[in-house]
Amino acid sequence: MTTSRASLDRLHPAPVQQTVERLERRIAARFPERGLRRVAVELAGLVAVVESSSADLNGRVRRARIASRGLVLVVVVGTLVALALGARDVISDQAPDTSLEWLPLIETAVNDLIFAGLAIFFLYSLPERLQRGDVLSLLHRLRSLAHIIDMHQLTKDPERLRPGFRRTSASADPDLTRDQMEHYLNYCSEMLSLVAKAAALCAEESRDAVVLDTVSTVESLTSELSREIWQKISLLPDT
Repeated sequence: MTTSRASLDRLHPAPVQQTVERLERRIAARFPERGLRRVAVELAGLVAVVESSSADLNGRVRRARIASRGLVLVVVVGTLVALALGARDVISDQAPDTSLEWLPLIETAVNDLIFAGLAIFFLYSLPERLQRGDVLSLLHRLRSLAHIIDMHQLTKDPERLRPGFRRTSASADPDLTRDQMEHYLNYCSEMLSLVAKAAALCAEESRDAVVLDTVSTVESLTSELSREIWQKISLLPDT
């Protein structure tokens, strides 16, 4: 029971990969010559990249985090040593005699604290920024793929299947029957859903606000495109 509960705590890449591959086989069975099958193959490849790069990325981020925390400790120790030496001089015989002579010492201490704070912030956030670059690159590819899927369904207009539809010289021919168009649009909607799942996989190991916001953007995009597809399906003429 513990293992079963743990498996529901997160989205795993293997089931997503299997679902994408199954969808590709379903598309190949009905539309072997259509470009939509190649899009499914590309999506399967992207999910595989997300799965394979996850462990490598986590390892690099872990090593970068250890190194950055060590450097942060060095900066903190160095700053404390510098402030301690300055304080020792202040309480020694070398202390300034007038108030104006204290200003350079105060300015130096403030500058040390500011630079130390900036260095600590940069080093502390370095691992997350390294992770962000790789993940955003994958999310950009997934967003582009969502638009490619939308281009494949764009000319699949249910109105063209109605008996009273009047074609023009510029009308696109979907070359699909009513049932074929329904299956085609369904496949596009399923693929968009899987694009959203692949985007969610990218954020499984991230708490970065930019990454999470980009994932949310991809999910909103795929949801909106899928909604438009289902509007087309609802307009398909009755058989």
